Amino acid sequence: MKHTLIYTFLVLSTIYLVSCDRPKCNNENPIFENYEPNSEKYKDELARQLGTIDQKELTYWLQKYEKENKNESLYFHIQGEGLCAILHLSMNHWDKMENIREKKGVGRRGAEFTNLKFDIVQDSLSTKFIYSTFDRIID
Repeated sequence: MKHTLIYTFLVLSTIYLVSCDRPKCNNENPIFENYEPNSEKYKDELARQLGTIDQKELTYWLQKYEKENKNESLYFHIQGEGLCAILHLSMNHWDKMENIREKKGVGRRGAEFTNLKFDIVQDSLSTKFIYSTFDRIID
């Protein structure tokens, strides 16, 4: 009986640890390797890459919350269709993400966000990714 309980615990622990981790991806883009996700060079390249792939095939995993001055943002690992990058998402509103804001991302780091939607706003000086909505969180 004792061995059965230990075995069950080990199996459930393994399933939990595997299910809460995002798939590994291999970045081959030197811009993503050499620049920070909030740099203009990085964001310009990410916008260019997003324009060439089917965004429905992408997955998004919360990395962290950040507040700089009065500007709040979330960082997501973004993967799929050969893309392996980090998305710096500006938060102009927090619809459906109020809890994440309150806890500053704690408890949701590593969670997958399905069908994350955002607008890409570009001008000659900057590129911004601005949060719109998402369908659900897979924790």
